[in-house]
Amino acid sequence: MPDYESVYSWTVLDVAEWLVENDFDGYVNLFTMEHGIDGRALMMLTEDDLRSPPLSLRVLGDIKHLMLCLSELKSSRLDVFPATRLTNGTSSEHGRKRPVKFRTISDCSDEYQNQDYLDRHSPPTGKASEGSNYALQISKNLKPEFQKLLISYFYMFIVFMLTAFVMVIVHDRVPDMDKYPPLPDIMLDNLPYIPWAFEACEATAVVLMLILSVTLFFHKHRFIILRRLFALTGTVFMLRCVTMLITSLSVPGTHLQCEPKTMGNIRSKIERALVIWSGFGMSLQGVRTCGDYMFSGHTVVVTLLNFFITEYTPRGIPMLHTISWIMNIFAIFFILAAHEHYSIDVFVAFYITSRLFLYYHSLANNRVLRQPDCTRTRIWFPLFSYFESSIDGIVPNEYEWPHSAVLRYVQHRRAGKVS
Repeated sequence: MPDYESVYSWTVLDVAEWLVENDFDGYVNLFTMEHGIDGRALMMLTEDDLRSPPLSLRVLGDIKHLMLCLSELKSSRLDVFPATRLTNGTSSEHGRKRPVKFRTISDCSDEYQNQDYLDRHSPPTGKASEGSNYALQISKNLKPEFQKLLISYFYMFIVFMLTAFVMVIVHDRVPDMDKYPPLPDIMLDNLPYIPWAFEACEATAVVLMLILSVTLFFHKHRFIILRRLFALTGTVFMLRCVTMLITSLSVPGTHLQCEPKTMGNIRSKIERALVIWSGFGMSLQGVRTCGDYMFSGHTVVVTLLNFFITEYTPRGIPMLHTISWIMNIFAIFFILAAHEHYSIDVFVAFYITSRLFLYYHSLANNRVLRQPDCTRTRIWFPLFSYFESSIDGIVPNEYEWPHSAVLRYVQHRRAGKVS
């Protein structure tokens, strides 16, 4: 009888590699991610299994070729384990040793552009090996983890309350406009004041929020995305509290009616902070503040919304991504045209927000918490280490009707009670 020992020890990742090497890239997600077919399950597959649900392969040529490859795998006495990991840093393939290909930052960037590869059940436009690498980077643990979601929400909630209170304090300290005129600014000095521009910026933010809400409504991993949104928003606004408090800039426009407001006791300050918090700091809600210039909170919001939309919507809709970026750019222009912030406020806000978003997702997608030297990451990024402790790869863009998530949760709870 053939020796199947090594094949029986295959994981779903090894099955994914085997499928890619045999040009079955389009079935990697179906076999490994959806149905968890490992080496033992692979060796037990029959043609009826391929034709009937839940696999239900429809292409006759693929069924026949796949059965032929399985037949060759079963009849061979050679160790056909794809890319078997060895302790000396090499891999074995059909008895030959070859160096292990380690992922670089550029490799990860290329693979990241193929994020919807497995979601569409079709091979990527690049090489087959890139599809295999991407399949190996998909996170295997994509549980909602509602406890972490609630903690991230309360974290953002507390930061927003703290931000509103700091805005009350900085309003009390706003410099006198007669003594401290607006600072020289290349953009503001050459851009005419547009009265309705700030309201247009907030309207743009509302549209972006609606787009992201629809995306989250249908995204299969909506709770992971929400957790990341809350964590990043809270972190950026926490940093904004510090920058607002330590330096008070003069009012950027003479049209702004900004005078120091002494709120007196702590109770009046809290009441004013609640007004700012309940109105989300938006002029559309009747909230007007002064002194909260370094850096722009409106720029933070529209930039975060844009990045989350472009990250978690299908790559096959480039028009949506283009529109999102155009709205982000126009919102920033409207802030400057309204003379509500200095140019440096907007630039710093965009830079900090975009860098934090990219750093957070780069660390999560590259499995830094699974590396031997992850201690430094856990020390410098404690919130990230907690919220992403169970994520071991890329969160794929998969979509479903929301009731499917409810049914899946109920089934999981029933299975837990039965066990």
